Amino acid sequence: MTPQPPENRDKDAGRWSDLGRPPLNAAALRRALVRPGALWTALDVVPATGSTNTDLAARAAEGEAEGAILVAEEQSSGRGRLDRVWSAPPRSGLFFSVYLTPHVSVERWGWLPLLAGVATATALSQTAGIDTALKWPNDILVTAPEDSAAAGERKVGGILAERAGPGVVIGIGLNVSLTADELPVPTAGSLALAGARTTDRDPLLRAVLRSLERWYTDWQSADGDPVASRLQETYAAGCATLGRSVRAELPGGTDLTGEAVAIDGDGRLVLATADGVQQPVGAGDIVHLRPATPQRPEGDDSPEP
Repeated sequence: MTPQPPENRDKDAGRWSDLGRPPLNAAALRRALVRPGALWTALDVVPATGSTNTDLAARAAEGEAEGAILVAEEQSSGRGRLDRVWSAPPRSGLFFSVYLTPHVSVERWGWLPLLAGVATATALSQTAGIDTALKWPNDILVTAPEDSAAAGERKVGGILAERAGPGVVIGIGLNVSLTADELPVPTAGSLALAGARTTDRDPLLRAVLRSLERWYTDWQSADGDPVASRLQETYAAGCATLGRSVRAELPGGTDLTGEAVAIDGDGRLVLATADGVQQPVGAGDIVHLRPATPQRPEGDDSPEP
């Protein structure tokens, strides 16, 4: 082996000097997830990128096959809903996108970000041993212990679905090992701060992708029917928004306030307003107004690709 110049050795040492945040093992992940007959057809891990969604969407436009996964150890221009920008220290979270081409009616594709939320929350509960909840439409919430540096209900993840080529790119961002000092906004949290029994990103990523494959396969087998696939029922059961007074900040700058009473057949949030009308909301930013705990946040930002 040719010895490296001192400057290269220093660079590599600095890159992996944070032993509490080791790099992902791309080869092991491919062996576990990319198999004949499986949904996942390719898995790439890159050291850094602007946005995994943007990169994978470009590949989709050039003919990428369904089931491609792109993971970044660091994102410099991660995007969330409403064009929010988010960043985190290298290897402190999971930042990845998947490409799907559903063979169901396009009218039912709106369920995909909710499906990804159910799959992610389920996997995190089982693998990390923490209670998770969903904030409509695409946020992953946890409740950290009262003695934690980030106590109360906090957002640890977000999901962004975008049309790309003939399919959809779904990006998922999760705060895994962020400390209180590293949180991007006061309402954010991390799995570590919520008391997760593991912050090893390899098994967490495998669990989320396997859960996503199961839910997506069942949803497609039911021709995208959210009732037959139990997606609507499961999402509602885990949705922290239902039963609360909320303000929906709608496109165009208007607001709608009411009690969140249901998730309808199109995945929309149904609000019961003060004048007795039940109004479905298909897009917008939801602010929880009635706290379940004193720490309940009034708003949020998004760790999303």
